[in-house]
This record gives sequence, C-alpha cells and structure tokens, in this order.
Amino acid sequence: MKKNLMSVLILALLVVNLVLTAITMISIVPSAKKSNELISEICTALDLELASGRNANLSSVPIENLVPYTLEGSLTINLRNSDDGKEHYAIVSVVLSLDNSNEDYETIGQKGIVAKVYDSNIKNIVNDVVHTYTKEEIQTDPERAEKEILEKLQGFFDSNVVVDVGFVQVTCE
Repeated sequence: MKKNLMSVLILALLVVNLVLTAITMISIVPSAKKSNELISEICTALDLELASGRNANLSSVPIENLVPYTLEGSLTINLRNSDDGKEHYAIVSVVLSLDNSNEDYETIGQKGIVAKVYDSNIKNIVNDVVHTYTKEEIQTDPERAEKEILEKLQGFFDSNVVVDVGFVQVTCE
C-alpha cells in the first residue's frame, strides 16, 4: 500500500511540475518574442547589422565579387611572452578576401597582390600584428588579430579593396 501511495504522490508532483512549466513557457515566450522584435526595430533604426559578422565591409560585398588570395607558405611568428615565461611561436596561414568591384582592384588586386608585388608588405603587417599577442590571446580570440590586420592593410593600401582577413591555420607552440 505504501508503494502505491508513493507512486501517486510522485505522479501528482510530476503533474504539478508539468503544469508550472507550461505556465512559465506561456508567460515567457511571448515576452521574449516582443523583446526580439524591439531589438530588431532598434537595430534597423540605427542601421546596425544583426548578424555577428566579423566585418561590415565583407557583409556589404556580394559573394560573386569576392576574390580570395592566399599568401604562399605559412608564417612563423614569435609571440609576446606570456605569464609562463616561455617563448611561444605561432604558425599562421593567411587568406585575404578582395573586392573585385572596387575601383582599386585593377591596380592593387590584379596587378599588385596577385602579381605578388605586395606579398612582403602584407607578411610584414601580419607579423607586426600577431607579434603583439600572447599565445593565449591568439588561441582564444584570433578574430581580434584578423580585424587589426584588416585595418592596417586598408590603411596601407589606402583602399577598401581588402574586405576580410582570415587565418586558414593557426598553430601555437
């Protein structure tokens, strides 16, 4: 008899839990939808991107206008010393996304980068930026370094022909 009474009690508690969960979901879901709509309207009014893309320039360029350019070989870069006192190195392979609809693509993209005129300058900028990071920083947040490299490249070329920088491979030792 005690086993049946316990089973009934457990079943009653289960039903109460189910009812309370349903009430909670009914009250929370509509308010969450309203909050999302409000945030969307605010972002639209402020002309912000809702997608968390790495770069606004990349999201504004149609994919058919993107030309990837991969730097030959990988770069071995000495990283800033971290708290462990050891020297660390990063081996990175870099790819650039170029906008072939940009007016500077003819001079910088087709005749410059593709012809490898600026290869050493690009590698130098990548080296200078990555060198300022520790092993932990480059492993946890490589997007920050990519964004900084992009800004420096756009400043170097004085153009937005380079719309994205990405690490194909990052290996830290």
